[in-house]
Amino acid sequence: MSDMRTSREQTVRHLYAAYLDDRKDIVGSMLTEDFTFSSPRDDHIDRATYFERCWPKEPVFRGFDIEFLAIDGDEAVVRYRAEKRDGGSFRNIESLRFRGDKIASVDVYFGRNL
Repeated sequence: MSDMRTSREQTVRHLYAAYLDDRKDIVGSMLTEDFTFSSPRDDHIDRATYFERCWPKEPVFRGFDIEFLAIDGDEAVVRYRAEKRDGGSFRNIESLRFRGDKIASVDVYFGRNL
C-alpha cells in the first residue's frame, strides 16, 4: 500500500475516533479551510456550520465500527455502524475527498436504523 493511501486510511480512522472522544481540535486540523459537508439534512455546508450542527454538545455515540474502507486516489469510501448511547444503532456510507493530506469534503448517505 502506498504511503499516501496508508496516511489517508489512518486519517479516516482518526476522524471517527476523534468524534467519539469529542476532539474537535484534532478534527479541525484534518480539514481544509474550505471544507464542505453534505448529507440528506445538510446541503454543502461550510466548515463552521459543520462544527455547529454535526458536533453535539453532549456525547451521542458510544462507538463506530468501520465495516468497509476503500481508498482510491483522492477519495475514501467508508461504511460504518454507529452505536448510540441510547442503545440505538444505524449504518451509513460516507465519501470523503482529500486535497493533499487533508479532508476537503464529506458526503454522507444515510442507511437504516438497526
